[in-house]
Amino acid sequence: MKFSANLGFLWNDLCLPDAIRAAKAAGFDAVECHWPYDVPAAEVRAALEETGLPMLGLNTRRGDVGAGDNGLSALTGREVEARAAITEAIAYARATQTRAVHVMAGYSAGPEAHASFVANLRFACAEAAPHGITILIEPLNRHDAPGYFLQTTEQARAIIAEVDHPALRLMFDCYHVQIMEGDLTRRLTDLQPLIGHIQFASVPDRGAPDHGEVDYADIFATIAALGYDLALGAEYKPVGKTENTLGWLDLTRRSTQKAP
Repeated sequence: MKFSANLGFLWNDLCLPDAIRAAKAAGFDAVECHWPYDVPAAEVRAALEETGLPMLGLNTRRGDVGAGDNGLSALTGREVEARAAITEAIAYARATQTRAVHVMAGYSAGPEAHASFVANLRFACAEAAPHGITILIEPLNRHDAPGYFLQTTEQARAIIAEVDHPALRLMFDCYHVQIMEGDLTRRLTDLQPLIGHIQFASVPDRGAPDHGEVDYADIFATIAALGYDLALGAEYKPVGKTENTLGWLDLTRRSTQKAP
């Protein structure tokens, strides 16, 4: 089983190129990030080439964070900003050979927001597909992101069906899905054909996956049994130094690499 370090949370005290190097030293197979735009793409790509790690994904900009934005693509009347953010993210992904872009919806609700999101996702897919880049959408739980437009996997499934483009996939974050819907094993099995990336963290504290209400040994075994062989994204908030929270990684490696 392969794992990706989400550098939005892990080693976020380091500059992004150094965080990539730290992930390599810790034994991760890939990296992903949130908003890398303050770092020149050439510096990120150099670190990726140096370490041999692929960058799996990055997010579109949130917008005016000080004013409360958390994404733009489901905000009616802000289509120009939303599409500029999508274009920027795809350009950065191309420059760093990043495989996917998460298009953030933002805080909104209702049929007009839905229509805006669908239209912007169609734009994103048309822009990304020629470059082999996947577009991801991710439901966020109502406790961490109250009022976020996309909250459940069923809502995401309906949007993916409506957009009807092969570049659009679901980001299945076990942390968010467990809080909103639970029943992770059945949901992973049911949604597997739509999933483009899987992330995880403990529930309810979003810490390392070695405690809490989700048995990740069982979840990882389920994912492996489904034949999903892409790197899983460790998107958790470490308490203290990241290096001191990686016991789960060594334990999982040893348990999955035992000889039959």
